[in-house]
Amino acid sequence: MLPQRVICQGCKHILYEGAELKPPDEIIHMYEGKCPKCAKKLSLLPTDVEVKPAR
Repeated sequence: MLPQRVICQGCKHILYEGAELKPPDEIIHMYEGKCPKCAKKLSLLPTDVEVKPAR
């Protein structure tokens, strides 16, 4: 069961997936501010958030 999944809005690449909750700024810092797949600039302001119940 994974409580957190962070996906690039541009290409849908999974930036982070795991049981440990990580703050968005830490995930952005891991990738130096851009998606490693499509190079889209990552932002701290979420534009599309989807929350689903854990299964």
